Amino acid sequence: MKEEDLIKAATEARLRAYAPYSKFKVGAALLTKDGQIFTGCNVENSSYGLSICAERAAVVKAVSEGCTGFTDLVLVVDCEGICTPCGACRQVLFEFNPDMNIIMLNLRGGKLEAIARELLPEAFELDH
Repeated sequence: MKEEDLIKAATEARLRAYAPYSKFKVGAALLTKDGQIFTGCNVENSSYGLSICAERAAVVKAVSEGCTGFTDLVLVVDCEGICTPCGACRQVLFEFNPDMNIIMLNLRGGKLEAIARELLPEAFELDH
C-alpha cells in the first residue's frame, strides 16, 4: 500500500465530514496489517460531547468489520498548521498499536509524521 493511496482516501473522507458547527472538516484513513483501508470523518453534534473525531470513526468502522491490526493512519485537515489527534484519539490509536505510524497533513502541503507512543507518552495501559 502506498502512502499516496492513504492520503487520497483520507482527503476524500474529509469531504464527507458533518461539521455544521465548527466548519472544521477532518478525514482519516486507517491501514490494516492485511492492506485494507478504513476511512472516517468527523461527525459533529449540537451536543458537542457527542461528536466523534475522524480517527475514532475509522477505528470503529474497522473494528466493527473484525479488523484490529493497524499499521498506519493518515489525517487530513484544511488549516494553516498541522492538526494532531486529540487526546481521546491518541489513546484509542495507542490501544490498537503503540507503534502505529501517524501522518498528519494539511491541504497546503504541511506534513508531520509521528508514532502513536510519541504522541501519547505515558499512555494508559491496563498492564501497568
